[in-house]
Amino acid sequence: MKNIFLSATMPASSSTTCVIGDIHGCHTALTLLLPKILHRADSLVFLGDYVDRGPHSKEVVATLISLQRTHPRVIYIMGNHDLLFLQYLSGQESALFLRVGGRQTLASYGLDPAGDRDQIARLVPPEHLAFLKSLPLYWEDSHAIYVHAGLQPGRHLAQQTSQWCLWAGEEFYQSTYDFGKPVVFGHTTFKKPLLTINRIGIDTGAVYGGRLTALLLPDREVVSVPGNPENLSF
Repeated sequence: MKNIFLSATMPASSSTTCVIGDIHGCHTALTLLLPKILHRADSLVFLGDYVDRGPHSKEVVATLISLQRTHPRVIYIMGNHDLLFLQYLSGQESALFLRVGGRQTLASYGLDPAGDRDQIARLVPPEHLAFLKSLPLYWEDSHAIYVHAGLQPGRHLAQQTSQWCLWAGEEFYQSTYDFGKPVVFGHTTFKKPLLTINRIGIDTGAVYGGRLTALLLPDREVVSVPGNPENLSF
């Protein structure tokens, strides 16, 4: 699966882009973070993994959908957990989704994983399903390239695959390959943001009791709030 979504226009280089790391159902942290950055950002980019593990995935998705109506430019990128949820709702693989936090996601929607799969899919709000289906694998502006997990070094951006964009790890972020711009990513958890010339990792483990982090570009200013360790189970 290759990405077919690209931004038709890119904001001017003088604009401010705010990038937000993995939320994972931590709605309280999201509502604490947004007032600190909304008024400062011309563009908002969310790096995926909106659902799973944390207790309030449904509320996170609802808030993100609502944000599209009030902020002039919001980009939501797909994370591997968002794809797993979408695949589960379409009747595909279920064991991995349930094992890595899907039970918490279903609980936030008031759904029982032991229930009929078709009925479960019908009970998820259509607006939420459309949101999941709309998520691109990456986005690019004048400041950086934004992706959930990483990119394959040496491969053109237009040729990147979902496996790399959603599941990449050390082979990506330890590589010195220059994509022409910094690559801002989530997925891999760091105690504090990874800030190098070509790689910026901002998943600081909100759902594990760490922090939910935002990055303001081009200044590379970090803004973060405490995560949501309450009611967490695996």
